Amino acid sequence: MKGYAMLEINKAGWVEKPKPVAGPLDAIVRPVAVAVCTSDTHTLHGGAGDLKNRILGHEAVGIVDEVGSEVKRIKPGDLVVVNCVTPDWSALSVQEPNENCSHDHGPLASFKFLFQKDGVFAEYFHVNYADANLAILPEGVSVEDALMTTDMMSTAFHGVENAEIKYGDTVVVYGIGPVGLMAIAGAALAGAGRIIGIGTRENCAKLAREYGATDIISYKDGDIPTQIKELCGGLVDKVILAGGTCDCIDDSLKMVKPNGIISNIVFFDPSETVSFPATDWHLGMGNVTIKSGFCPGGARRIERLLELIKHGRVKPGKMLNYRFEGLESIPEAVKVMDEKPRDLIKPYVYIGDK
Repeated sequence: MKGYAMLEINKAGWVEKPKPVAGPLDAIVRPVAVAVCTSDTHTLHGGAGDLKNRILGHEAVGIVDEVGSEVKRIKPGDLVVVNCVTPDWSALSVQEPNENCSHDHGPLASFKFLFQKDGVFAEYFHVNYADANLAILPEGVSVEDALMTTDMMSTAFHGVENAEIKYGDTVVVYGIGPVGLMAIAGAALAGAGRIIGIGTRENCAKLAREYGATDIISYKDGDIPTQIKELCGGLVDKVILAGGTCDCIDDSLKMVKPNGIISNIVFFDPSETVSFPATDWHLGMGNVTIKSGFCPGGARRIERLLELIKHGRVKPGKMLNYRFEGLESIPEAVKVMDEKPRDLIKPYVYIGDK
């Protein structure tokens, strides 16, 4: 089979590899649609180390081609939504109370695609623990909407979950790219009162308002914490970091109330260092909680997100504003994500079921 791979740092291209083999609990899936993520380009530029000939991609909807001998719920021909996080469900760590299953054998270890094995930008790809990690696409949900649950929606909603939003909270969402847009939608569903998005792109701002943002502010108009305080007449309840650099943490400390929560879902660059003055953290005495989290894995999470789509609570497919056709167009889609034209929200490739 062929796949689009990171050949080495800053170099990508097509590779020929043997078709993956399913173990007893696994499945082999043929992609119907894939989306390109910043994490793919981040990996290509060395964010995951000097990987060689590693097939890229971790967001996919596909058709099951074959399953292992012990797979019971999933069968060949099923149209499935693939969580980007596919835990090893035998790991003892995921059995702990309140354990985030993103970390089965260590930090981020449940994120198998790209980091530990080939990804989804190929004619076929492997999914471990198929029964536990694959969700069947329900009727009434489009491939495009479903595709956005695999990472963008799941990651963003985890940021909302960690923020512990209560009815009427004032929430700031830092960044209005795809994850930020879904964080706004999730905050609205969770009952937030005022939702303030931080960003500059006009099409993203428009969509942010559709998803529930009450206000949009831009870093181009001045210091963000100052703008927030002026807009709200004081500090806010919660901040969700869905974009930017580590400096956003310091900004958030300046704008969140005592007993507030800062919820980070940004995948920071390894070259960055988290640093902020102790005074911005009220000398550590402000009862401000900083949480970070990688989106949980598994089929049940995706099924719950699909229910929100099925019943009209949110339409995440609206973010897909660059469509490409056919497996062979993946390099073009990756290039667009890497260059990020001003009107880009999210690119995807529709491969089809033939």
